[in-house]
Amino acid sequence: MASFSARLVAEGLLIAVIVFQLSRKSYKPPKKALSKKEVDELCDEWEPEPLCPPIKESARIDAPILESDEGVHWAVQNGLDLSRSTVVYFKHNDMASLASTLEKLTRGNTNTEKIRCYIVVESIYQNSGQIAPLDEIIKLKEKYRFRVILEESHSFGVLGKCGRGLAEHYGVPIDKVDIIAAGMGNALATDGGFCTGSARVVDHQRLSSSGYVFSNSLAPYLATAAVSAVNYLEGNSSVLSILRTNVALLHKGLSGTPGLQICSHLLSPMVFLKLKKSTGSLAADLDLLETIAEQALKQDSVFIVASKRSSLDRCKLPVGIRLFVSAGHTESDISKVCSSLNRISSSVLN
Repeated sequence: MASFSARLVAEGLLIAVIVFQLSRKSYKPPKKALSKKEVDELCDEWEPEPLCPPIKESARIDAPILESDEGVHWAVQNGLDLSRSTVVYFKHNDMASLASTLEKLTRGNTNTEKIRCYIVVESIYQNSGQIAPLDEIIKLKEKYRFRVILEESHSFGVLGKCGRGLAEHYGVPIDKVDIIAAGMGNALATDGGFCTGSARVVDHQRLSSSGYVFSNSLAPYLATAAVSAVNYLEGNSSVLSILRTNVALLHKGLSGTPGLQICSHLLSPMVFLKLKKSTGSLAADLDLLETIAEQALKQDSVFIVASKRSSLDRCKLPVGIRLFVSAGHTESDISKVCSSLNRISSSVLN
């Protein structure tokens, strides 16, 4: 009987609490909005918590040093900035400038042996069409104990006897190049890219970049297309000879183009033309080149590209016109391009 009474008391208390909670008025925030002064005061008092824990002094390391060619394109520049490294630029494709800069960085600096130091270059520079002298770069790398990061988007599948890139072109052992990165949208005609190097580099990427890789992995059909393109190149190396013949034909046809001159390397499939006489203004130069590109497309259905520059772009090289040659172009295609450019540039620039 006593237990029954206690149970009734407990149930009664529970019912009373439930009724009390249900009968309470719900909280309503004040209708009056915060004043601008109150908002500013709250913002001033707010101290956001760091997204990652602070680094202890004992765990701090010196930022890497990246020695880069001043002619690298915007994507490489952006990567250099995002690396939060100390970035030093040398004159475009000038090995004397590179050697001088490396000497200044290392002379009397005892910390360089403890800091990760890299030379960053493009195999074929998108902003000029020039080819990096990898053999000389490797000599400087070994002399000053730097590593080399090579961007091969425009040379992979193009340079070398079998299209393996700049190292094959110069006969440099591939293990002399520490890191190779390339996009697959050019010679492989697919999308995405790759970054490779020694087993140590690859293992580091697998461990450190897994969160990025597994959330942005390449679609299977794109990977299959890349593999098929590589297999095709291995079995049909004659396409490289056709490509080089087409590039030589384009060089010959554009060698006397009024107001323009070719500044790209003879083996570069990206033929780069700049103004013989600059107006002195980057914007004015670009307007002239875009006019030529627009008229070529409108009058002759020839698609060419004027190199545009972001206001954030550090590249100081002249702007120009880029033409991309492939092994699929015929002699008549190249003749049409040369005829169109010669005629239009003559009317625009003269």
